[in-house]
Amino acid sequence: MKSNDEDEIKVLTCNLEHDGGPDVRPGTPPRKWFDAHEMLASKKPDILFRQEMTYSEQNDYSRLKSAMRLLSGEARDVHGWVTPSGKGKNPTGLFLNVSKFTFLERHEHTAIWRTLPTNVSAHLAEVPERPIVLVSWHGAFNSPNTREAEGDEVSALVDKVKQGMGFMGGCDGNEYPVPAGETVPPVDWANPEITDKVHRHHRARRQPDGTWQSCTYVDQTLLGCGMHDPARYAAHVRHQTSSDPLAPTAGHAATGQGGGRRIDRIYLDGWLVQAVLGVEVIDTTGISDHHAVMVTLARRKAAELLRDRPELPGHFADPTTYQGAA
Repeated sequence: MKSNDEDEIKVLTCNLEHDGGPDVRPGTPPRKWFDAHEMLASKKPDILFRQEMTYSEQNDYSRLKSAMRLLSGEARDVHGWVTPSGKGKNPTGLFLNVSKFTFLERHEHTAIWRTLPTNVSAHLAEVPERPIVLVSWHGAFNSPNTREAEGDEVSALVDKVKQGMGFMGGCDGNEYPVPAGETVPPVDWANPEITDKVHRHHRARRQPDGTWQSCTYVDQTLLGCGMHDPARYAAHVRHQTSSDPLAPTAGHAATGQGGGRRIDRIYLDGWLVQAVLGVEVIDTTGISDHHAVMVTLARRKAAELLRDRPELPGHFADPTTYQGAA
């Protein structure tokens, strides 16, 4: 009989604020970094999308190597990659349990991104005929225009699903999900308690009538391309009640910005999302200003769906509401 860990695929996204901070001495990360990775290791992720790997290229990638050791364990061999940041200061990264997935290739991207994504392809060990696109990205914090261009680049990766590949992505999107079906109400930019006007310019667009509307382009684009947010799926299809999969992930610590928001999200293709068992928003208070998000999938179901690619259910025509879902 397989263990639960072998029966499941765990996918996490985690923005660790500034990589936990600079080294206390060369090659020795601060306590926050160790606390974060002990927490992440306890979840036994098979795929971990990381943002803000600020110091992970330093000292011959010593943090990256340490993270791989901490995330590995019995019957687990975790490999990791970090990508130079481009214009930004906080590189992205990605970790893969190669005891469960077979690494195929790493893909490079151009500087259209403020922060370059980490993008590899792999396949589930038992489904070698179905490569999966994996991408960790960090949306530009300061520019709706740049985020839209970055979202279009993610949609180019999503386009490979038409070629028979799977898709899994995780991000600090730095903008909001479309409002339909969300637990957290949209930002009321007219609220006088929102005093950070620069933040408003970064996260919203001024309308012709002078009002402000939150940026949701990336979520809207990926949903329109047939990708699915497993948190929305867990809430509206699986009717998850153990915890709120749509809980906010960031913004708690900021003042004058409108409160907590669900800007850290994972995306799956329309087949893989049907293997979702549940979604957990992991409280990282004291470690980071972003909570982590973990999606658990049934491994056997995921393999079947990748291999057979059945016709998608009709309610997937509108992934924001899942009308007609059983």
